Amino acid sequence: MALGKLQKVLISESLDPCCREILQAAGLRVQEKPGLSKEELLREIRDCDGLIVRSATKVTAEVLEAAERLQVVGRAGTGVDNVDVEAATRKGVLVMNTPTGNSLSAAELTCGMILCLARQIPQAAASMKEGKWDRKKYMGMELNGKTLAVLGLGRIGREVATRMQAFGMKTIGYDPIITPEVSATFGVEQLPLEQIWPRCDFITVHTPLLPSTTGLLNDSTFAKCRRGVQVVNCARGGIVDEGALLRALQSGQCGGAALDVFTQEPPKDRDLVNHPNVISCPHLGASTREAQSRCGKEIAMQIVDMATGKGLTGVVNGQALSKAFSPQTKPWITLARALGTVLCTVGKQVQGSMQVCTLGTPLKEAGSYLTPAVAAGMLSGGTQKEVTLVNATLLAQEAGLKVTSTHSDVAPEPDSSTGLVQVSLQGTPHQVTGTVQGSTPALRQINGATFKQPAPLSGPLLIYRAKASDTSALATLTGLLSKTGVQLLSYHSSSMVAGEQWSVVGLSAPLPNLGELKPRVTEVFQLHLP
Repeated sequence: MALGKLQKVLISESLDPCCREILQAAGLRVQEKPGLSKEELLREIRDCDGLIVRSATKVTAEVLEAAERLQVVGRAGTGVDNVDVEAATRKGVLVMNTPTGNSLSAAELTCGMILCLARQIPQAAASMKEGKWDRKKYMGMELNGKTLAVLGLGRIGREVATRMQAFGMKTIGYDPIITPEVSATFGVEQLPLEQIWPRCDFITVHTPLLPSTTGLLNDSTFAKCRRGVQVVNCARGGIVDEGALLRALQSGQCGGAALDVFTQEPPKDRDLVNHPNVISCPHLGASTREAQSRCGKEIAMQIVDMATGKGLTGVVNGQALSKAFSPQTKPWITLARALGTVLCTVGKQVQGSMQVCTLGTPLKEAGSYLTPAVAAGMLSGGTQKEVTLVNATLLAQEAGLKVTSTHSDVAPEPDSSTGLVQVSLQGTPHQVTGTVQGSTPALRQINGATFKQPAPLSGPLLIYRAKASDTSALATLTGLLSKTGVQLLSYHSSSMVAGEQWSVVGLSAPLPNLGELKPRVTEVFQLHLP
């Protein structure tokens, strides 16, 4: 898995004390330094293994590059747009979040915003503080019978929908991932966006900030809405085009807006904030004692679980790695990485197309984590930076290696009950197949030659191909072992293909020189596998 021991964690923002306490109880050294400048963060992060942030700390590529020992960035909250996830992935740094920790708080704030828009509560309260009594000015509307459009039906969106249904609102929505059948179970009718705009009285957005969601509400979409539509954004600044929103407010096309988030925080352009029909808050979605306690506790426990090898949860960019902690999958990941290393050595290339095929029903869902492991093995012998399950797929693409995966429920005997992993370099004769015996990764086949007894793939290995009729290779190897004091731990030979056999020899240590053996064989190489 290429994860070292976590020792020191930096908390760069104010979090509930339970976060620090949980980390320290697990034996980790913790530094709490909220409010660091960019320069201070670059200095502090150099010797840290973990970094915990909320939304203010910008974990840029520059910060990640300065973090020589960093293994994990923990986001105490949901959104990770303040973390350069691609740069973290390239460096092999895990990014994890706590997607459930602040869901209720964000949902409740959204509901409060909808109520405030309907009855102009903040404006009326401010008027009272000014000594006024403007009953007629703050005429509101009932929510009962109104239509609420919920864009994004994940945890927060569905919590908002079910709460506003209690006020008698009809809830419609859109989500590209949640199916209409699932959303119907919590009372939301899914419709295409083009059908949503003209039907809703209120719109609330609950999507991540992605290229596809940036400016989701814009001049064009506002024009399709009912005149006087009310808009709520407690998700991410930028989902609602702020310029378009201001224009819609000024024309009356939008009757009011409630904003907890802005494209720039704090916003320098005050036109929106100062508009009389806008209610704004300084990004308070997760600012409750309960949410902060949950998020702090959850991210600390996730990092402790990672440090102790118990497991990984909330992983944003290393889903393959989360499987590596399971006792059942660890040997298969080790096998996949070993097969990648063997194939790279035999094929003498890391470019082109590689296919990973899992065989047997036990491995039906295994392609997602075995494919990155094979890629990591393929790249491990090169000059690449450290290759992990986090960055293997990305680094493979950059190295010109296209990796695909397939699955078949049928595996040949005698491996039908356990499964096989088969890795091929497309357009070449090079192919390796392996299985797991007990908890030991083993080579079953190489370039069409089958090992009746699979050869263990661990420790120092010598692999060579020679004419089956020529026993001089084995005799020469025996002499070499005797001279160097290296012990022979195992020896496996394959079936014959075109008059030649493959041999896999387990050694107590690598041989210092293969000069005497090379004239006796067609090809030979040494590996040192975990």
